[in-house]
Amino acid sequence: MELFNKSGVLISSLLVLVGALIACQAKEDAIPPSTVIEAAAMQLGTQGHRAAERRLQEWADLGSPVAQRELALRYVSIPSKRNEARQLFERAAGAGDAQAVINLAGLYQTSALPSSSSAIAGGRALKEVSNASYLPH
Repeated sequence: MELFNKSGVLISSLLVLVGALIACQAKEDAIPPSTVIEAAAMQLGTQGHRAAERRLQEWADLGSPVAQRELALRYVSIPSKRNEARQLFERAAGAGDAQAVINLAGLYQTSALPSSSSAIAGGRALKEVSNASYLPH
């Protein structure tokens, strides 16, 4: 009888451990706070750490407006990725990131994007951010 109790405790301990490992793995997919995302973006800097960029991309795909904005800021300086930068800014702005709206308006106004109505689109983006309630990040 004593052997059965020890086995039961051992098995239940093992099940708790497996559950904790699964919970930790699921938490890896969660979006971290904005400060963590911005710190990862700072790691990109001029060196362009691929791991940090990949992690930002994962968070942006999970829907983090801060990661979308930071990745867009990185892509603006790369001519071949400017359109992707615009899309990321638009997604972040749509999710309520005020800085993304301001950056998007600046992108439109500096005509870094090919469009005949860039100034108008930039003005609309600035008007939107002044009229809407955006979350500070």
